[in-house]
Amino acid sequence: MTEYGRGPGTEPWHPEDPLYGDAGWGEQAAHAGQQYPYGGQPQHPQYDGWSQDQQPHYGGQQYPQYDGQGQHFDPQQTGQHPHPQQHQGGWDATGTHGHVPYAADPGDPYGQHPVAYGAEQPDLYGTEDAYPPPQPPGHRDPEPDPEPGWDPRGDDEHPTPPGDDDGTEEPAERRGKGRKPVKSKKGRTGCALMVVVLVFGGGLGGVAYFGYQFYKNRFAPAPDYAGSGNGETVTVEIPKGAVGADIGRKLKEAGVVQSVDAFVSAQLANPRGKSLQDGVYTLQKHMSAASAVELMLSPKSRNNLIIAEGTRNAAVYALIDKRLKLANGTTQKVAAKDYKSLGLPAWALNHPGLKDPLEGFLFPSSYPVGKDQKPKDVLKAMVGRANEKYTALGLDKKASAVGLESPWELLTAASLVQAEGKTHDDFRKMAEVIYNRLKPDNTETNRLLQFDSTYNYLKGASNIHISETEINANRNPYNTYTNKGLPPGPIGNPGDEALNAALSPTHEGWMYFVATDGMNKTEFARTNAEFEKLKEKFNASSGN
Repeated sequence: MTEYGRGPGTEPWHPEDPLYGDAGWGEQAAHAGQQYPYGGQPQHPQYDGWSQDQQPHYGGQQYPQYDGQGQHFDPQQTGQHPHPQQHQGGWDATGTHGHVPYAADPGDPYGQHPVAYGAEQPDLYGTEDAYPPPQPPGHRDPEPDPEPGWDPRGDDEHPTPPGDDDGTEEPAERRGKGRKPVKSKKGRTGCALMVVVLVFGGGLGGVAYFGYQFYKNRFAPAPDYAGSGNGETVTVEIPKGAVGADIGRKLKEAGVVQSVDAFVSAQLANPRGKSLQDGVYTLQKHMSAASAVELMLSPKSRNNLIIAEGTRNAAVYALIDKRLKLANGTTQKVAAKDYKSLGLPAWALNHPGLKDPLEGFLFPSSYPVGKDQKPKDVLKAMVGRANEKYTALGLDKKASAVGLESPWELLTAASLVQAEGKTHDDFRKMAEVIYNRLKPDNTETNRLLQFDSTYNYLKGASNIHISETEINANRNPYNTYTNKGLPPGPIGNPGDEALNAALSPTHEGWMYFVATDGMNKTEFARTNAEFEKLKEKFNASSGN
């Protein structure tokens, strides 16, 4: 049988012999891990149809061949082919071979095209006509100038052969060590790399910037001033209904705090922060948010007109005149003239015998009163605040639950609770005393309230030492010693606690009370006998 790859026969490649040459599969399999001369590049195998003298030619030339010691030989002269076992490394069991490591023909810089398989080409090596002429071992052909922009490192079809710069085979003891870097021939690749670096660097810079912004917005503390201000005072008016962020915006606009978020955080951190109210505040610029909240919680910062619980209307009018720098009595005259246009509910109108139809509707609170406001505007704001409170409490629906006929009577009773109670603990008991004395079956006082506070309101005084002769001689409807039932209307402006007490009295049978210390301590009794003992205690403490 003709041995595959040995002659000009045309027998097909045998499927059990993937590599053919002088030896069979067993010998060729031993090539793994060995090196080929010329930097480990394999020589071309001989395929069917190629004779020993008909190797494939590329670019019109035939590659020189060397033996295992790197000595050139001509197979036509020797009649031998280098045995595959003499080549170290590079052979793959699949029959794949490396690319040609030789320099390209200057006339074809993009690589030569191989001629058709089986075509014969003259072997010029070893003759004077050889091009390039044969060179002794160790000589390296000069490299042709590549086209501009061409980089041999980036061309997969022209890999740079490994080895030393002189083109000779690398000694075995140096194999595997570092090689000298191949320098770029032109600057275009460097420019391209620079562009990539700049673009990549710019991208990283953008990512870093937006990452910082995200961190600052999500996790970093809100911008905030340090200290309690720069000494420059500023007046800030906080409107009604304003809450944390709304207040913060007003303060930032005035230059008090640096950011809304810092103020909101400081308000939430302060245990009393939720009690901030609308009003006019005197603050400083460039305050830390925490110091701004603390100062706003202090009465020292308030420019508001503050109406205390139980204050009578006459005192409120005087406060408004003073704030607006008006003549005494100006606001009272406006109230008497325009009370029907200030927003009173229908159930508060047309009550006869009233000393002041607005009494009980100037709700105790804090009001921003600027120097440019008019008395009517201030009064209207107070009446509006009272309407909101009374509607929220449901005065118009709950009077019958405590034995009264109307919300007007309920408001009047709440004003009495506010005036007679000395402490907040007294309020619910005081409300029960009122309701018990108003009952038709009351035989202890025969539906007489007998409150000094109503008589004092009539007189515009606050006297707790009133003689029986004086009281019994006065028949005015506000005198509850001589008139049964409630007075014509409220005798002051009750606050939240007095209103709630009037809606929810105790049920313990209280009928009497005495301020036994004459000032702050109120004691209660169920029977007249107990009441007499409390009176003796009062007389002893007051020197009567």
